[in-house]
This record gives sequence, C-alpha cells and structure tokens, in this order.
Amino acid sequence: MSSSSEQETSDDAKGRSGLEDVGRRTREAALQLSALPTSARNEAIEAIAAALEEAAPDILAANLADREAAEADGISSSLYSRLKLDETKLRGEIAGVRDVGRLPDPVGARQIHRELDEGLVLERLAVPVGVLGVIFEARPDAVIQISSLAVKSGNAVILKGGREAVRSCQAIVAAVRHGLEGTAVSPEAVQLLTTREETVELLKLDRWVDLIIPRGSNSFVRFVQDNTRIPVLGHADGICHLYVDAAADITTAVSITVDSKVQYPAACNAIETLLVHRDAAGAFLPAAGVALQGAGVTLRAAEDARAVMARYVTTDVAPLAARLMQRKSGEE
Repeated sequence: MSSSSEQETSDDAKGRSGLEDVGRRTREAALQLSALPTSARNEAIEAIAAALEEAAPDILAANLADREAAEADGISSSLYSRLKLDETKLRGEIAGVRDVGRLPDPVGARQIHRELDEGLVLERLAVPVGVLGVIFEARPDAVIQISSLAVKSGNAVILKGGREAVRSCQAIVAAVRHGLEGTAVSPEAVQLLTTREETVELLKLDRWVDLIIPRGSNSFVRFVQDNTRIPVLGHADGICHLYVDAAADITTAVSITVDSKVQYPAACNAIETLLVHRDAAGAFLPAAGVALQGAGVTLRAAEDARAVMARYVTTDVAPLAARLMQRKSGEE
C-alpha cells in the first residue's frame, strides 16, 4: 500500500510530464509560427476576432459566473473592476484585436544598420522570441490582448491568469484556439494553465519556454525571478506618472489627465502622479484640479501646488504625506 507522500510524488511527476508535453507542443507551434509570412499571421488575427465575436455569449456568461463567485469570496472593488468583462468592453477588445492586425509587421524590422568598417556592417533585425510564459492577475481581457500580440509578433504563448478569472480565460482561449483551427497558425500556439501548481511547474520549463513575463505584486515578480532559470521580463514598483511640460497645450493636457485617471481607474496604467513644470502650473493646475475633482478624484498635492489650486477648487486638496515627500525628494 503506497503512502500519501509516495502518492503526492507520483501526482507531481504526472503534472510535470503533462506540462512538459504542453511545452513541447507550444515550442513546435512557435517554430511553425515564426516562419509564417505577414499575411498568414494577419489572417489568423482576423480569425481570432471573428471567433471571439461568435463566442461572445459564452464568454460573457463565463465572466458573469466568475464575478458572482468573486463577489461571494469578498473580492476587492478594484480587482472586481479588472475582472468584469461586459458586452461593451468585449466589443472594444475585439476591435483591438483587429487593430493589432493592421499594425506594421514587427518581424524582420531592421532596427540597426551600421557600417563598422569597410565591408563590415552591423545589423539588428527583430525576430520572434519563441515561447512566452505570461502570468497575470484577474484580467480576462489580457488574454485577448496577449494572444493577438503574440501571433502578430510570431510568438507562441502559455497563459496563466488569476484564479478569479478562470472561467472567463477558458472561454476566451477556447474561442481563440477555435479561430486558429482554420488558419496557418496552429491552435497549440496559445495555451492556458489554470492552477497555482502549474504556475510553479511552468517556471521549470526552461527547455521549452524562452521568456517569462509576470504581472503582479513586486513580491510575486521576485518569487518568479528567484525560482526559474528562464529569463524574466519583470517590473519595478513603479507609479504611473504624467508630466506636463511648459510647452504643453493646456486644454489637451487637462483632457489627457482626466482620461488617464478616470476612464479606467482600476487599470494598472491609470495615472497616480502628476508632475507639472513650474511655468505651466499657473494655467494647468487650476483647470486640472477642477476637472479631476468634478470627476470624483481625491487630490493630494505639494504645498506650492496646493497654493496654486486653492482659489479654484471647491474641495480642500490634501497635503502629500511626509513619507511620500521624502521619497520624491530622495531623502530616503
């Protein structure tokens, strides 16, 4: 009679074997995809868009089930916003897929052409990376974006989304793979993992995966970097900044500022910090302050910026926390 530890070891081996097979099949698809002409990849992208349109009812139903489960688990409002995929948002994502198809082909683009010496020329050409492993949180729309960009750039991809979005991701990947069935791009070029255990095993597939791209907390990115031999395209803590220069058109700058914060505040690229050139502050800050507060944005500002806005905004502008001020001035 086998012990529980022996059973766990056997299950782990089966898991590794299964994921090795996924890696191998994805690698084969990547090699095929990298050799396809632009027209074949663009046709595949259009097929993805058409398949997503056809599968829209299934995708929306899956997302509703994910949201209901997430609400029952007490998900945060910001994570819920990223999880939500309604008809309007899905329609926009499908339009984005077609926009990707219209982009210039990045494969083979000459980035450097330099004569180093007589008869000696250095060139750098853009080529596909191969197999990407992309790990992200509860954003099902990311599946659509990553899949279309991967195909456009000649790369295959293994996706792992957050557990909150598992039904949505499964429905979307099923549609993407169905769309690819009638094209020159193998459906094996887009794979989906669904468990946390598979995430750990993915990090061990250095034989098959060329680049890991993790999206999440800084601690998660560090975990990935510390537990794989595969190159990792990580990110720093980062806060999204918008800089308004003295030469900026004020009306345009205010419009961009409000849109960058309000249009989708839960997105990871919504702005959190405004940096304003002193010569633009007098005209820009009052207009931006009124517009942002009118949209329900809470403002915190340095003393000089607060003084500029004080006569115009209807609600007090809170001071920046001392710790944040220290960090911005380089004192810590």
